[in-house]
Amino acid sequence: MRAFVIPTPDGPSAGELRAVPEPQGAHTWAAGERLLIDVHAAGISFPDVLQGRGTYQHGQPPPYVAGGEACGVVLEAPPGSRFAPGDRVASLCLWGALAERALGLPAYTVKLPDDMSFIDGAALQLNYSTAWFSCHRIAVQPGERVLIHGAAGGVGTATIQAVTALGAIPIALVSTPAKAEIARAAGAEIVLGSGKAWLADVRDLTGNSGVDAVIDPVGGDDITDSLRALGVGGRLAVVGFASGRIPQVKVNRLLLRDLSLVGIALAPFVERYPQIAGQLADALESMACSGAIRPVVGAVLDLPDSARALELIESRQALGKVVVRVRS
Repeated sequence: MRAFVIPTPDGPSAGELRAVPEPQGAHTWAAGERLLIDVHAAGISFPDVLQGRGTYQHGQPPPYVAGGEACGVVLEAPPGSRFAPGDRVASLCLWGALAERALGLPAYTVKLPDDMSFIDGAALQLNYSTAWFSCHRIAVQPGERVLIHGAAGGVGTATIQAVTALGAIPIALVSTPAKAEIARAAGAEIVLGSGKAWLADVRDLTGNSGVDAVIDPVGGDDITDSLRALGVGGRLAVVGFASGRIPQVKVNRLLLRDLSLVGIALAPFVERYPQIAGQLADALESMACSGAIRPVVGAVLDLPDSARALELIESRQALGKVVVRVRS
């Protein structure tokens, strides 16, 4: 079968299209449960870039088939699971999705609504899981105001929709006018620029009372202003560091106004509380069927162009989700 392989940890340009054997057995994270997917499209996210440079904590040593999210049709399913051959699914697989067949993780797999395409489905699993889990961990409530950094990216657009589905009010923070349009297309009615004045804009918008929560997949130098943007009792969800810079926090800032700083890492949480995986799958499928989830796909490339797909993420040029079409 055809697959996009990362032979060395030297980034997207090192990858190449190869013929490789079909996957055997079960995914190493699947506890022996074989879920084989005929891949139609693959979703690309920031962890794929980190893995390609050997800096991802859950990475696979090279050579490996890249691609963390597979969307397609089930060919083989674990006995007694909720999946069967022929089901249309989106699955987190961490690696292996940029191939004609891939092994999925049953605990992180959802069924697609009949009216959702494979391209849109490839934008579903990782970003919306991250968005929903972030909201869950910081207990987003109806009516709350939630500031979202990087709101035009894959995680950002998904978070806009997850926050809205929970009855809260998303405030999108973006860096360019083009990204502002993407955030609005995702459903954000309030969109702010991330220039020097963004904190003042947030204070003006909230009557100087601050937002109830911040969800930040970007990291970098804005974290202090994110804490300043929170009202008393506010919560900041640290989702990732797409900026490439891991910030430091002076914890006295948390003490002054009863703030909470929460790390968002789904895998260890599911390991300790396995029931959350079922709650997550139910939530994603329900939101997708109701129309609350409308993936914003910014770029669709074909399998031979997988290196370019990864480069769009690494260079932060991506608007919405980057998807690779594996089959026509």
